[in-house]
Amino acid sequence: MAELRDIVVRPILTEKTSRVQEFENTYAFEVGIGASKHQIKQAIERLFDVEVSSVRTVRVRGKMKRFGRYHGKRSNWKKAYVKLVDGATIDFANAV
Repeated sequence: MAELRDIVVRPILTEKTSRVQEFENTYAFEVGIGASKHQIKQAIERLFDVEVSSVRTVRVRGKMKRFGRYHGKRSNWKKAYVKLVDGATIDFANAV
C-alpha cells in the first residue's frame, strides 16, 4: 500500500465544506491524483481512527493563470468527499 500521506494530502477547510460537514457528516480532502476510493477509505480510517461510510471523488482541473506576459496552468488535482458513519467525527485540531 502506498504511503498514507501520498494518498491523503490535506483536509480542505472552507465555508462550503464546513456546511457539508455539519449537515451531512462529510469531510473533504485533497488526495493523490492516482488514489482510488478504496485506498482513500483505508487511509482515512487509519489516519483518524474513524469508520468511513462512503467516498466520492472529483478531479479538479487546474486554472489557466497569467504571470505578467507569461501564460501558465496550475496542476490538476483530486478531491475526495468522505462520509463517516453516524456519530463519528474528525477533530482536525487534535488529529495526527
